[in-house]
Amino acid sequence: MNDWLNAVGFGIGLVAFALGLSSIIMGFMSGKKGGEGMQEKIEYGFFGVSGLIVCVLMGYALA
Repeated sequence: MNDWLNAVGFGIGLVAFALGLSSIIMGFMSGKKGGEGMQEKIEYGFFGVSGLIVCVLMGYALA
């Protein structure tokens, strides 16, 4: 049963890493200008950093 929990934790960490990294990349690729563009970049940055933090927490939980 412990192996299943490790596999699920690894899967969650992998998905969080992929979504976090892609959110950060999309934040840099935003082409909007002005306040709306800055809001979009902040939102993508927040989700990206949150995803990377979840990935680090899952890695710590598996260690």
